[in-house]
Amino acid sequence: MNKHVINKRLLGGALIAFSLVQAVVPSTTHGQAAEGHATKLGILAKLETASQAPTFATIKQIKAGGLNMGYVDEGPRKGPAVILLHGWPYDIHSYFEVLPRLTKAGYRVIIPYARGFGTTSFLDPDAQRNAEPAALASDVVALMDALKIDKAILGGYDWGARSADIVAALWPERVKGLVAVSGYLISGQEAGKRPLPPEAEQQWWYQFYFATERGREGYQKNLHDFAKLIWKNASPKWNFDDRVFERSAEALKNPDQVPITISNYRWRLGLIPGEPRYAALEARLAESPPITVPTITMEGDANGAPHPAAADYAKYFTGKYKHVIVRGGIGHNLPQEAPEAFADAIIEVDHL
Repeated sequence: MNKHVINKRLLGGALIAFSLVQAVVPSTTHGQAAEGHATKLGILAKLETASQAPTFATIKQIKAGGLNMGYVDEGPRKGPAVILLHGWPYDIHSYFEVLPRLTKAGYRVIIPYARGFGTTSFLDPDAQRNAEPAALASDVVALMDALKIDKAILGGYDWGARSADIVAALWPERVKGLVAVSGYLISGQEAGKRPLPPEAEQQWWYQFYFATERGREGYQKNLHDFAKLIWKNASPKWNFDDRVFERSAEALKNPDQVPITISNYRWRLGLIPGEPRYAALEARLAESPPITVPTITMEGDANGAPHPAAADYAKYFTGKYKHVIVRGGIGHNLPQEAPEAFADAIIEVDHL
């Protein structure tokens, strides 16, 4: 496969330094971010400044399915593979502090940009900008094939948890274990059409907003502020600073971000069709297939985003299973808000 490395540009336009030191950057989850520290994260990390959070030094690229996919790949080549999937409107930096904990434990950690984010792009400029669940999950399998990874532990939250769930359900032979924030997120278009109680519907305001052309235009025009609002609402007790947000907001500048986001939410409401090549997969997903691989589901105690109750989805996990509640004001972006707990879950599910 054709691979090359892209050196990511600093927000301020200049690379200050690359450095490895002995300490992991202090957590930026529920307090002030550390300033002026170089970091050892199992990678070369760019030195942060007063206006910038540390970021991954390099992003690799590989042709996977119909995508030129950007991804981080760190840790021992022969270590057990872990693939970590981010959500919307976040990016791979949700796992910035998870990664060193896993590489230190001997895992090879791969963190890809989903279609519509960061350096991931479509190989065919005329390809449909489709973000139905089966397409996003198929991207994960395509990445595994491209990297020649037969089996991996999958972890994710939000869109990433849904993709991880789907791969575990439809391709269990490729999944050694699963860590899914908010549990079982598999559903079909018919289920998405069914009305919910008013309070639940209110939480989905942006889904209905995106169903309109006004919503598409509004997201395009106010993408930065829209994403920041979602971060605040989804994690009301997470005191992230502007540097942390801006680091991830860079990934939303992908030219496919708006069409991919609109596609995802309109598909869920049954307002647009998917691609015919995914129809058979979506039909299987509509039947709520069980997940048989060892699984740990997780939930923060302050998740402000719509999410199912653990008691409602436990029945779908028919293999070895455990549910974990992470306390301390942890919201929707659990891996970034509680990186130690998430990393521990990945290691634990490997031995479940």
